Amino acid sequence: MERINAYLSGVILPIALLACSVFFIVRLRGAPFTHIREVLSIMLNKKPGKETSPIRAVIFALAGTLGVGNIVGVASAISLGGAGALFWMWVSAFMAMILKYSEVVLAIKHRRKRNCENYGGAPYYMTDLFELKGKSGVGVVFTLVFTALCLLNGFTMGGMIQSNTISEAFEITLEIPRGAVAIGMAITLIIVFLGNGKRIFSLCEKLVPFVSILYTLLCFAVIIKSYAQIPTVICEIISDAFDIRAAGGGALGFFMSRALRYGTIRGLFSNEAGCGTAPTAHATSDTDAPCEQGFLGMLEVFIDTIVVCTLTAFVLLLNKNCLKLENPINTVLSAFELSLGEASGVLIALSLFFFALATIICWGYYGKECIYFVCKNCLVHRIYFVFFILAVSAGAYISLDGVWQAADLAIGLMTPMNLITLIFMNKEIVNETKRYFKKGAS
Repeated sequence: MERINAYLSGVILPIALLACSVFFIVRLRGAPFTHIREVLSIMLNKKPGKETSPIRAVIFALAGTLGVGNIVGVASAISLGGAGALFWMWVSAFMAMILKYSEVVLAIKHRRKRNCENYGGAPYYMTDLFELKGKSGVGVVFTLVFTALCLLNGFTMGGMIQSNTISEAFEITLEIPRGAVAIGMAITLIIVFLGNGKRIFSLCEKLVPFVSILYTLLCFAVIIKSYAQIPTVICEIISDAFDIRAAGGGALGFFMSRALRYGTIRGLFSNEAGCGTAPTAHATSDTDAPCEQGFLGMLEVFIDTIVVCTLTAFVLLLNKNCLKLENPINTVLSAFELSLGEASGVLIALSLFFFALATIICWGYYGKECIYFVCKNCLVHRIYFVFFILAVSAGAYISLDGVWQAADLAIGLMTPMNLITLIFMNKEIVNETKRYFKKGAS
């Protein structure tokens, strides 16, 4: 599996993301990037009376992306791929913004209604595409495979990896047994999942801003303390990103370079742009303007990768001795403690807990929607939640090597499937974008 993942994340995904991003930038004539101010105006334009406002849907989507990938995933990427991995995370984020915009536009246009509430996601616009092409049978197989991969990603990246990180951080900093953490997580998830979708949205809406501000302040404290080293770190990031000697040189060597491989795949884990998961959250928005929600999707990528992942990377690179540690969570905790003292390790552990909890809750919802796409039976949904909670609890104990490989494989296969769908539906995205800007200009 490791060789397959190396090829997927080191060759196929960078090429596919680059090609599709360039394709949509050209097809859309750079429209989303030339109207960035639209994002700020949308955020300030609050619409009272909405159950799920556009910005609330973005916060919910951020709950699924802001998590272990932004902290432990970055530590893993830099430890394995060097400082240059951050550069390729930046590149993948900027290139993926247009893909997030495109998939969110489709999510809004192809969503459904259930009990007067919006729902949808990638499987639904995939289904509509194949039905339009008269290939419903092929569409069923295609969407079922995608849904199965999404579920696999939910159980691994969205559940087990998150809970393992929480339990390990608490064990190191607060000496709380992993069993106690697993039981606490299980009880919390039972309470949340026994409620309706509004409870899930409400909890994530409160958790994400709070923990993001706390973590950002801690990162800035480290960076300000070591500000004199920042120019050196930036030079190292740039030079290491293009060091392909270890990869053997040549085009294939470039795409197989460790910095590119780990920067791209961890960037994808972080912002999920192009892989087709976040549209599930954005589809719940009450907006009537697909393009406006698409702009917010781009903002989501920016916050997730360009801001949060960069802050984490700088903290680690300013404390390079910590990168020698084999365990990513130890690396992160040690970096903060080295700069700010032992108390900061406790705060980071708490930040990890809330980040991971929000991610687990969001992915629990994503998984439920995957199950709902296949089967509408409520009993099946309850059984899914039982297995999901058990997987999260088990994640506190097991080794993550195989889990990370499974998560890499899931996202490595989901992304090309979603990108193919976006390419085939590009006319719809382009026409919707043209209508929006034409209407705004008139």
